[in-house]
Amino acid sequence: MRIARFSIDGNVAFGAVEGESPPGTTDGLVLDIIKGIPFADFELSGTKVPLSKVRLLPPVLPNKVVGIGRNYADHAAELGNEVPEVPVAFFKPSTSVIGPGDSIAYPSFSQEVHYEAELAVVIGRMCREVPRERARDVILGYTCANDVTARDVQKREKQWARAKGFDSSCPLGPWVETDLDPSDLTIQCTVNGEQRQLGRTAEMVRSIEDLIVHISEAMTLLPGDVILTGTPAGVGPLNVGDEVAVTIEGIGTLTNKVIKRG
Repeated sequence: MRIARFSIDGNVAFGAVEGESPPGTTDGLVLDIIKGIPFADFELSGTKVPLSKVRLLPPVLPNKVVGIGRNYADHAAELGNEVPEVPVAFFKPSTSVIGPGDSIAYPSFSQEVHYEAELAVVIGRMCREVPRERARDVILGYTCANDVTARDVQKREKQWARAKGFDSSCPLGPWVETDLDPSDLTIQCTVNGEQRQLGRTAEMVRSIEDLIVHISEAMTLLPGDVILTGTPAGVGPLNVGDEVAVTIEGIGTLTNKVIKRG
């Protein structure tokens, strides 16, 4: 099931996305409005609205976004880094999250902002110290993410909080796909229609299960929290005016435009 969060006539709701559409369009897609929230038992209302008539929002509002760095060997190598012995975790605050179609505001304190296409894991229920064999049980589904990074700031500051946590640095969307095997999916990033990244989730150094075990050893994960699983090789700069799109097989495409921060 594809679960979207959207607004219509000033109201915010969740809905199940139904139908098929040509790539890059929402023609033929409708939303069956959900009674309740997707983190508990819910029913479909039977009330349907065309996707073209609503504004898609970030599919979840996470309490926290936990990013994992250098989880693809080729990406680590392209930046001159070794694959770490243990996963490198960092946070992106909730204020960094934007949705499909929202603008990435180029931060005034950086001269080198990069795209990073990633598979995002959406947690479905509160959990901690999750055993590996139960890791899939705590997942609601998966969505596309762009771990937008101020690369020059990341290089000169020992902590990544500003480099990866600035406002609008975490686009998510377009929806959460709940019925998906994430083990070998194509991840692609384009800028202004030109392909910049192309990889597969099978290239991850550490699996999604391993990441959930590692993170939940230290902290409680809440419904709607998001784990970013790392980016394949091919990262590079974004400029004001660029349109960046992340496409993941079986999920869809997340598109955002870069604007000057006002």
